[in-house]
Amino acid sequence: MKTLIFASGLAVLLGVGAAQAAIQRVTLTVPTMDCETCPLTIKVALLKVPGVSRAVVSYARRTAIVTFDDAKTNIAALTRATDAAGYPSFLAEDK
Repeated sequence: MKTLIFASGLAVLLGVGAAQAAIQRVTLTVPTMDCETCPLTIKVALLKVPGVSRAVVSYARRTAIVTFDDAKTNIAALTRATDAAGYPSFLAEDK
């Protein structure tokens, strides 16, 4: 009986933690892209950030659309990653 109560309590706690994490999608502006191979470098840098599940980088638009788990990373980490790769970026809405 104690095992059942413990397991139920643990399930509730684990469920609460999972509910707090959310998948986010943001658009970063990357104005310094100057060739058609730049997006690959930026995409690789973003995908190395823990919590990033997808990065779609457009040379034509000079943007990166990034999907990430906000419990594992944040926008500052994303912009640091592009900056470290040589491509400073900022949140598109922060223009």
